[in-house]
Amino acid sequence: MPKKKKIKKVKKTKLNKKSKINKLPKSPEKKVSVAGPEDKPEIKKIKKQPTEKRVYNLKDFVVYPKHGVGKITAIEKANIGNIDIQFYKILVEKEKLTLTVPINQQSKLRPIASINQINKCISILKTKPKIKRTMWSRRAQEYDQKINSGKIYELAEVVKDLNKNTDIIADQSYSERQLFEKAYERLKSEFEAVLKVSPEEVQKKMDKALGRVKISEDA
Repeated sequence: MPKKKKIKKVKKTKLNKKSKINKLPKSPEKKVSVAGPEDKPEIKKIKKQPTEKRVYNLKDFVVYPKHGVGKITAIEKANIGNIDIQFYKILVEKEKLTLTVPINQQSKLRPIASINQINKCISILKTKPKIKRTMWSRRAQEYDQKINSGKIYELAEVVKDLNKNTDIIADQSYSERQLFEKAYERLKSEFEAVLKVSPEEVQKKMDKALGRVKISEDA
């Protein structure tokens, strides 16, 4: 019988993990150049006064929260620290005070109310006062903040809440009357500027809305 031929087994060679594997050539990477600090362009600061959107004109009425209604009597320029600054001269007639307000600080000012806002204030004055049970010192502080906020509706609320429907001094404490008169006069001066009527007419309009009882008609 013919002898069977022995078939030699071929040993499988294990790939060494560290052995190099042929890889496809990589596409050349694009180098991004990063500009160093020396390559940055110099930014030169220009000394100028920043401006705001709102612009008021000569003889305009404006409201400065802490002092009330004032009238712009002049728009002037000055050079302070090599910076040209424009500012308003505002006369607050009720306090015999002249304010100097830079134009770039107009956020401290607001235009006087519109007719619709005045009518809303009249409606507020007609409503019942809110009676709070907190200590007077705390309420007085809140009222004072509202008066100096420059917001006409908050001013009307103070007048309404502190109104006693009478001119008799005994019906109010000294501090209550002081705050009431301060708020009343601030609101009255804005009514005068908007409605363009006499102070007497404005007072009648406000007192009618408040339901105030006068000692005499001539008072």
